[in-house]
Amino acid sequence: MQASQRERRIGVDCVPDSLEAYLNASQIATLHQVEHFGWALKYVRRPLFMEPVPILMHQDMGTYAVLEMDGSLNRNVEVALRF
Repeated sequence: MQASQRERRIGVDCVPDSLEAYLNASQIATLHQVEHFGWALKYVRRPLFMEPVPILMHQDMGTYAVLEMDGSLNRNVEVALRF
């Protein structure tokens, strides 16, 4: 493993090749539905001691949304996004 591929935070696993590995069945089903409308899984925030937060981006509008644990799409993002 190259130094750039290692996770620097102690006790946290490295990011898998597929971000969908962080999603549950409800989230995956919603993701596949909204992909037809221009949404794509952009990245997954992994706050310490909390569940991963999948962030989706709409290709045309440039807006972001959080894919909640129950599979709902929250367009009122209250998460600090870093680009």
